[in-house]
Order: sequence, then C-alpha cells, then structure tokens
Amino acid sequence: MNKMIRILAAVFLFCSCGENKNQASEQAVNREDSAVGKIEIYDPAALNFIDSNATIAIIAKGFIWSEGPVWIANKKMLLFSDVIANKIYQWKEGDSAKLYLTPSGYTGVKRIGGEDGSNGLALNKEGELLLCQSGNRQLVKLNATIDMPAPDFTVLSSTYNGKKFNSPNDLVADSRHNIYFTDPVYGLPERENDSTRELNIEGVYKIDANGKLSLLIDTIQRPNGIALSNDEKILYIASSDDKHPAWFAYGLDEHGNIKGGGKLLDATIMKEKATVKQGADGFKIDKHGNIFSSGPDGINIISPSGELLALIKVYNRPASNCAFNETKDVLYVTADDVVLKINLHP
Repeated sequence: MNKMIRILAAVFLFCSCGENKNQASEQAVNREDSAVGKIEIYDPAALNFIDSNATIAIIAKGFIWSEGPVWIANKKMLLFSDVIANKIYQWKEGDSAKLYLTPSGYTGVKRIGGEDGSNGLALNKEGELLLCQSGNRQLVKLNATIDMPAPDFTVLSSTYNGKKFNSPNDLVADSRHNIYFTDPVYGLPERENDSTRELNIEGVYKIDANGKLSLLIDTIQRPNGIALSNDEKILYIASSDDKHPAWFAYGLDEHGNIKGGGKLLDATIMKEKATVKQGADGFKIDKHGNIFSSGPDGINIISPSGELLALIKVYNRPASNCAFNETKDVLYVTADDVVLKINLHP
C-alpha cells in the first residue's frame, strides 16, 4: 500500500523514499504527454489475460500520493486513499473523482506530518470498509455505511503486547473473518528513528474472527503489500526494503496461520535495472492466481510460481497499488498523482 514515497509537498516535488528517487531516462515521456505507459510481455502466457496493445488511461489526477484502491462492486465505485492529504476519494465511470472521506487516517487536531492519512483499504465479508490508519497507527472499520461515509470508526487493533503499531499499511480480509495486515514504519515522520516509535519490529499480523491479534512474521524488512491466493491457502507479502525488495509466499493452515514458505521472487536486480526504482509495493491477485504488483517500473505481473510474466510499465511516476473490478477484467492502478485504468481480457 508505498509507502515508499516521501513527498516534499511544500515544493511540490515528488520523489520516492530512501534512495528511490524517481529518475526518468531521456527516453521516458514527459508527465504531461499523452502516453502514460506501455505493456511489456516477457512470457507468451501473459497474452491470455492482457493485450500487449492495451490502453493505459488516466481516469483521475491531481493527488499527492494515491494509494490503497478498493473496488465496491455493488456501487460500481472505486475508493482510494490520498495518503498525504489524509483523504479518501471515490470514482465512478463517467464522473470525476470526488472527495469521499476526511480525515481518513489521522483524526487528531494537529497533523503529525508525513504519510499520516489512510493507506490500504479493503472490504470484509460483510462488505464493511476496513482502513489502515497510518497516522492513528491502528486498523479500523468504518462505522458509517458505504453510501453515507463519516469519520466514525471502530478500532479493531492498535497495539501489540501493549505497544502501539508503527503504521498499519496494507490489509486483506478472508472469507472466515480473518484480517491480515502489514506494519512498516512508513507512516512515522522519522520512520525507524521516530521518537514515538514503540515497537522494534515491522510485523505482519492477523486478527481472527474473535478479534484476537497474533504476530505472524517479524523477519521481513519493510513489509508492505499483502494479499491472499484465490483459495486463501497462500499469503503473499511484498517487501519494499530499499536494498533487497522481494515478494514472499507462505502456506496457511486451516486456521489461517503460517505453516511454511519464504521468498517467491527477489526484486533487487529488477529495481536496479528499472527507470522508476520502486520496491515491491501493493498488489492484488487476478482470476488465474497471478500477482499484479506495483514495483519496479510499474505493475509487475508474476505467476504463482514466481516467474515474471509481464509488466504494465508506467512512465515517469511510481505505482503504489492496484485493484480489480468484480469480474477482474479491469485493473485500476494508483500511481503517484494519478489513478489509471487498464482493460484486461475477460
């Protein structure tokens, strides 16, 4: 859900966190050009679900750092966070993006700075909206209905062993009422050196159907995007670690606990070779079980076995996350100051 992007809003300079400065090559198109990106096919199998000539269209723009998209099927509506602005926006076909909810991630009186808005968004089995609140450092459920949003939240979890989370970043809910989420340091103004930091780990957690919190993993540096396989037997996690970004896959037992697994695909060399040097970030799983993940140069399409099949290359700006519509033949991508739409094969 990046998280890997530090925005110097005062001078309207957009750059990625750490050494991830967005360095466009001379061949890259200007941000204002009509060409937004292109599809690169690395394995012919990718042609079964994406056209190499598919159009990458901007459907909304003007944000500081767009993130955490979720599709609301019964409303034909996309919701997404603008993390730095502490807002959630909505978009519907044929209409422009409109403010949906504010404040979204930090509800205090004085803004703390940095990435303090909402980040990852998801729906639970009942269709209720779940939010990672970076600024409030907690995972919450929106009490209001989807149609009548208001900044009224139920806190689902805010501490581990009595210590406040760093900044919950991305999440996924399964059909058995489990919620999985990542907790890197991106929402803390000074990140790992922030004086308010209480935990010395960056964890991956599960909240079960009874509301019990458990730590699943504490060995992944900068845990970021998170998703479940379509059969909910595999938990995928992206690491946006500056030096060694990667995607991980872990098998789950019948209770939704990890029973084994490890690194699926190392993105270190991918990032080194990329024009936009983005680490592994937010992602979703398509109908075939492939991972559509923001990362080096755009949306990386990865097979369940860890093979890079294709790339939705986004010119000159980092992608943060993506979401499918209900039939998974349309992909929406949050990418820095814009939101993109790509039609896939049905």
